[in-house]
Amino acid sequence: MRTGATVGKLIDVHSSGHIHPKCEGNRMPAPVFEEFDPATTCECPGCVHWRRVGPSSPLPGRFGGHPAARGVLVVAAAASAALAASAPTAAAHSAPPAPHRSAAPVDPDPETPQGTKSPLHGPGGTPVHGPVTTPPITRTQIITRAKTWVAAQVPYSMSLYWTDGYRQDCSGYVSMAWGLTGNEWTGSLDQFGTKITKEELQPGDILLFHNPDNPEKGSHVVLFGGWTDYTHTSYTAYEQTPPRARRQSTPYAYWSNSAKYVPYRYNGLIADPGMPGAQTGKTSVPFPGAAYFGPGADNKYVTLLGQLLVARGAGSHYAKGPGPVWGASDQRATQAFQRAQGWTGAAADGLPGPGTWELLATGRGSSIRPAAVPPAPASHGVPGYPGKNWFRPGAANDHVTQLGRQLVRKGYGRFYPDGPHPAWGEADRRAVEAFQRAQGWRGGAADGYPGPETWRRLFL
Repeated sequence: MRTGATVGKLIDVHSSGHIHPKCEGNRMPAPVFEEFDPATTCECPGCVHWRRVGPSSPLPGRFGGHPAARGVLVVAAAASAALAASAPTAAAHSAPPAPHRSAAPVDPDPETPQGTKSPLHGPGGTPVHGPVTTPPITRTQIITRAKTWVAAQVPYSMSLYWTDGYRQDCSGYVSMAWGLTGNEWTGSLDQFGTKITKEELQPGDILLFHNPDNPEKGSHVVLFGGWTDYTHTSYTAYEQTPPRARRQSTPYAYWSNSAKYVPYRYNGLIADPGMPGAQTGKTSVPFPGAAYFGPGADNKYVTLLGQLLVARGAGSHYAKGPGPVWGASDQRATQAFQRAQGWTGAAADGLPGPGTWELLATGRGSSIRPAAVPPAPASHGVPGYPGKNWFRPGAANDHVTQLGRQLVRKGYGRFYPDGPHPAWGEADRRAVEAFQRAQGWRGGAADGYPGPETWRRLFL
C-alpha cells in the first residue's frame, strides 16, 4: 500500500515506486522525455551565485557515467534551484542566456573547435573498417545517453576522450548519443542520417551546421530534445560546448548561423516500445541467420527482434520488454506477427526466418492488432478499473485508448501530440502523473501509472 499521500485521501495500489523529479516552478509543459532542468545551465543571478559558492566541477573522467554520481548531481541541482528560487534577487531572469554563441556582450561568438574522425578512445583505439553502419537505437535511448554527459558535467575538449571512448567535443557527443561505432565529425555525421524538415523534428534528431570554409572551428551540431512551446520557436538542445555538456532552451535553429543548421534523423532509429508517434520499427541490419534465435540464444539480435516486434504491436507479449536472452515471450510475439500475415502451420512457428525478418526490417506486412479486452464491471456510472496489467510498458489495448481519451477530456491533451493511442507510452504516463499531482498526491502516489483511485476520479 502506498504511503506518503495526504492523510484521509484514497491512494492507488500498484507496483511502480518511481519518483520523477519535477521543477514545481515551471508551469510550461515539458518536452517529450524531459524530467528535470539542470541548474548548471541556468544563467539567472541565483543559479550563477550558487554555482560560484558550490563545490568545484568534477575532473575529467572522475564520475564517468555511473548512475550514483549522476544521482548526486541531480539532487545538488534540485537543491540549488530551490535555494535560488527563494532569493528575491533570483526571481527575475534578467541576465542573458548562456553566453556561448548567444551574442552576449561578454562572449559574442566563441569558436567550438572539433576533432576529426577517430576510433573510440582516440588514435590508440581500434579503427572500424568496412561500410558505414547504423546500430539500432530508440529515441529514448538517445536522450538517455545524452543526459549522462550533462549529469556528469563532461568537460569540453577536442583532444580528450571520455571514459566511454567518445571525444569530448560536439560531434563526439552526438556520436555517443547515437551509439556510433567511432567518433565522427560534422563533415561525416550526415552519412548516418537523413535530411528532414523542421516540422518533422522529434527528440533524438540533430541540427547540423558544417562550415566547409572553416570545418574544424566554424561548425557545430546539437541534439534536439523537444519543443519548449507550441510556437516551435525554441527547443531543448543537448550539446557539448565550452565549458561542459549542457541542456538548455535554445532559439530555433541556433544562437548564430541559424539559417545554416540542417535537421537530420538517424538512419538506425527504431521505435520505442509502446510509444505512440514513434517512427515505425525498421532496421538496416540484415537477417543474421536462424542460429541467432531460439532456445539458448543470447545476443543483440534477439533484442532487436523484440524491439521490431513491439513496434508492430507485440508489446503485450513482453512483461519486462525485449532483452538479449531468447524466451517464450519472443516466440509468442514472433508467432503473433507471423499469424497477422495469414501464415499458419510451420510458417507460423514463432521462429524468425528471412521472410519474417524482411517484413519487420522494412516495415511492410500487417501489424498485430491490439488485443480485445473484456469490459470491466461499472460502478455508479464509472467504468470498472480493468487492472494494472493493462497499463505498463509494451501494453497495447483498448483500455489505454479509453484512459487517454478521458485524460484529454479532463484537460491533459497537451501530452498527446498525436492523440490517444492503444499502445501505452510516455505520453500516457506523463498525463496520468499530471492528473495525480492535481489531486495533491506526491512521490510514489503520483508515479504516472493508474490505480483504481486514479481511475475512479478520472471518470467521475
